[in-house]
Amino acid sequence: MKKIVLSMAAIAAVAVAGGDITPAEQTEAPAGVTVKSGAAVLKFSGQHYLHYINDEDAAGDTTNKFGISRNYLQVKAYFADDPKSYMRVTLDAKQNSNFDKGSLDVRVKYAFLYLDSILPSTGVEIGLAHTPWLDYEEHHGWYYRSIGETFSEQHNGGHLQNSSDYGINFKTKTEYFSSEIGIFNGAGYHGVEDGKGLRGEWRLTGHLLGTGKKHVHKSDTYADASFFGSYGTDDTGFGDAEGDYEWYGLHAVYNQPEFLIAAMYLNATKADASRQGDGWSVNGEFRLNTLSDSLNGWNILGRYDDYTLDTNVEKKTTYAGIAYKYNKYVEFVGNYQKDEKAGNTENTKYMLTAEINW
Repeated sequence: MKKIVLSMAAIAAVAVAGGDITPAEQTEAPAGVTVKSGAAVLKFSGQHYLHYINDEDAAGDTTNKFGISRNYLQVKAYFADDPKSYMRVTLDAKQNSNFDKGSLDVRVKYAFLYLDSILPSTGVEIGLAHTPWLDYEEHHGWYYRSIGETFSEQHNGGHLQNSSDYGINFKTKTEYFSSEIGIFNGAGYHGVEDGKGLRGEWRLTGHLLGTGKKHVHKSDTYADASFFGSYGTDDTGFGDAEGDYEWYGLHAVYNQPEFLIAAMYLNATKADASRQGDGWSVNGEFRLNTLSDSLNGWNILGRYDDYTLDTNVEKKTTYAGIAYKYNKYVEFVGNYQKDEKAGNTENTKYMLTAEINW
């Protein structure tokens, strides 16, 4: 057992977390505060989305409220004899309007064992693990998950997947190619898992500029092209009449320090009537420090989604906003969002959001 001295804040945060977050530097703890652990290293981190929303629905009714859309706390326990392998637990405190008048419910988002290099250039997650696509897109193509889900997961888009599930996920990284290939229960981390069907999911990405091994940032230059999707059965009602649930997507992104541009195509070939269809999305970001050093940290962003169901219902979403990086831990975003269905306005939102990473 090794003694590990942690800050008082980290100890108060033990138990939770989410997203692949780079921990802040460790600080000295007050004298006498210690934690014992069998792990060689414990790393604590957190990610939080705090917002204010003005929302007008199709009937013209308006609501105004503060809320929390993500409240992750995370711990990773690294092993002494294999320092790149770890056990990760992530808890999410999420608002639940159906329980106790909207109090925060704590639920497990991730709980998996990661073993590094079990195959050449390949590690594996076992347990309540990442699904192959969403984590990649949030770190390469759509940096503003704080204001809106990705096109393939949001209700007014494809609404085809979520970010974690019970299963196994093999993750390969080389300079010019990376992939994630997994087998999962299929219902997602908050769905009913009754064991009546498994699903294969994948992401295959070509990194045209040789950045496949890097944890890229907005300051990097990279160009990626991806093929991703899901094949198998679904027992939660999302599949077709036979229970089959199959879809795929194509995605391309180019980023350099001055701007980002990304585009996606989705096609759900076998799904229930509320999901089966196809559509496309494009998003971009322009960093205003390109115009003047005095605008460093300011970014303009936009996104447009268009998904058409086989029942001829067309769902559209438009985002436009401006972001300001207050410091390395905090970013503020102000944005407009318009959701449409079958050509009719459904919702119009104005949001102010603070994203915090530590």
